Amino acid sequence: MPYQEKELAFVGDQKADFYRQALEESEAFRADYAARKGIVKSSEMYWEDSPDGKIKHIINEKMNTKECALDMYMQFLDPEGRSGKHRHMSEELFFVLEGTGYDLHWDVDFELEDDYTWIWSKEPKKFEWKEGDIVYVPPYSIHQHFNSDSENQARLLITTSRIPKALGFDWFEQVENAPGF
Repeated sequence: MPYQEKELAFVGDQKADFYRQALEESEAFRADYAARKGIVKSSEMYWEDSPDGKIKHIINEKMNTKECALDMYMQFLDPEGRSGKHRHMSEELFFVLEGTGYDLHWDVDFELEDDYTWIWSKEPKKFEWKEGDIVYVPPYSIHQHFNSDSENQARLLITTSRIPKALGFDWFEQVENAPGF
């Protein structure tokens, strides 16, 4: 007997109110959104000694701001210091506010047969940067920042997207901690 979608369309008796729930959730979000911060003063930004190093959160999903798609922080690298080594599903952009250094990126490739197989480069690519540069880090690439100056601190303004996490791809891994953590 050939497949008859029309017959199957009316099979089952489970009931739901997902659509109504979505309308209520959206209404609650809009009411909450109106009360969120539209400007964050420097004194309201949070400092953190993290596994990735010393950072100052400019925008973070936990800060109750109107921003719903991006996280942004400043990262401070001591003279000849380095960040932790990590990877996440979101691409990353950073602007070099001050200092000179380099990044190491272990790019990822994957195979898809029965499931995903992630394969990272054995050798990293090196990208030199200096004040005024913007550096792109591809999604899920293992990466690490290094300050090459022996006397001065480097400061990076880092931005990542929350969208992959919101879509269910909450894949974030600290591969190696920053010194002192």
